[in-house]
Amino acid sequence: MSTRIKIFPAALLPCCLLFMPFPAMAGDGLSQENANILWTLIGGMLVMFMQPGFALVECGLTRAKNAANIMMKNYADFLMGGILYFLIGFGLMFGADAGGLLGTSLFGMSGSGGAGSAWLWTFWFFQAMFAATSATIVSGAVAERTRFSVYLIASALISALIYPVSGHWAWSGLFGEGGGWLEQLGFIDFAGSTVVHSVGGWIGLAGAIVIGPRIGKYSADGIARAIPGHNIPLVALGVFILWFAWFGFNCGSTTTPDGSIGFIAANTCLSACAGGLAAMLTIWLKFGKPDPSMTFNGVLAGLVGITAGCAEVSPGASIIIGLLCGVLVVFSVLFIDQKLKIDDPVGASSVHGVCGFFGTVMVGLFASPDYGCCTGLLYGGGTGQLFVQITGALAVFAWAFGCGFILFKALSLFMSLRVSPEEELKGLDIPEHGADAYSSFQLFINE
Repeated sequence: MSTRIKIFPAALLPCCLLFMPFPAMAGDGLSQENANILWTLIGGMLVMFMQPGFALVECGLTRAKNAANIMMKNYADFLMGGILYFLIGFGLMFGADAGGLLGTSLFGMSGSGGAGSAWLWTFWFFQAMFAATSATIVSGAVAERTRFSVYLIASALISALIYPVSGHWAWSGLFGEGGGWLEQLGFIDFAGSTVVHSVGGWIGLAGAIVIGPRIGKYSADGIARAIPGHNIPLVALGVFILWFAWFGFNCGSTTTPDGSIGFIAANTCLSACAGGLAAMLTIWLKFGKPDPSMTFNGVLAGLVGITAGCAEVSPGASIIIGLLCGVLVVFSVLFIDQKLKIDDPVGASSVHGVCGFFGTVMVGLFASPDYGCCTGLLYGGGTGQLFVQITGALAVFAWAFGCGFILFKALSLFMSLRVSPEEELKGLDIPEHGADAYSSFQLFINE
């Protein structure tokens, strides 16, 4: 069985030694194989816990009249995605290679590696949770105006085809022999800034472009209007859940419980703290108020940004990456909303697409030979790794955005992507699902 990493420094580093390497921790007790299985299963369970986090964030940042619809979409990502990733997606992602471009093991998991069945099921479970995460990012970007049936088709194709193909390019060597073409170039995306988050963010951006903005989002002269979410406490809780579950996302990606997991946890937490702080200060300086939703998105931006390099950069560098992502997400949200006139209700394309891209590229600058397996430009490694990181991030952008745009355009030829204007004004909960998320408390307004 191959694992992603072998030995890395432990966590809990004093702030005065942020850039200093430490020896890895040793362990004993359980057999290594059983320990790997247990650790990876725990990581997968934590990644699954990200789903309620996403659901709460998306629900809180949208209006009460669409709350049930948001929850249904997040459930649907799992209901269909788990089965489709089992039948098709896993084989495409980790199956026999075709020139480094596409796995060829469709239907089931035969041919997806030579490891024993115990590890096979463990690895599938862990990766299936990642596939569901990528799909559910799209939900927020197209929220409050998209037909539920349209979203089901899009989610199914993301889990079965779009996510697995680009995932194969970067990660197929993690299970079995060989590797996709990006992996062969030396592309590093340890836990999925690009492979998982950017894919969802770019598909969501494409969907938001094709479907168009919500009614009332832009005035006749093109001025963007704020459409506040209905429950900021839900958003705050959702972000805390995501922050907690992200330790399974990043630390679990070692697939082995060695001394690196504490170090990765430290990097993950530091970047999240820096991202939230930077976003809060940026929006405060720009508009005079420390906006809660932008601060929460800054935390997520820091988490997304460090995911690619959490095992490659120093804790000091993780703070820098988080700070940059926190600033970047504020200006990205404003640019997409106000300049490009693309209505993304939760900022998914900025948090996951833009910051995922940025965090992946930052590995080429900040990767430290004291911690990881490559050397970035700022540590004397030259421009080679930076070029590879940019190449990989651009390739996945072209694939995910291109597939997302074609998917939604193709669906528009056969069915209406949007609910009717009357249904949108009333809210999607009752017209689409026959359910009222806040029975006896809902207030319907025509705006």
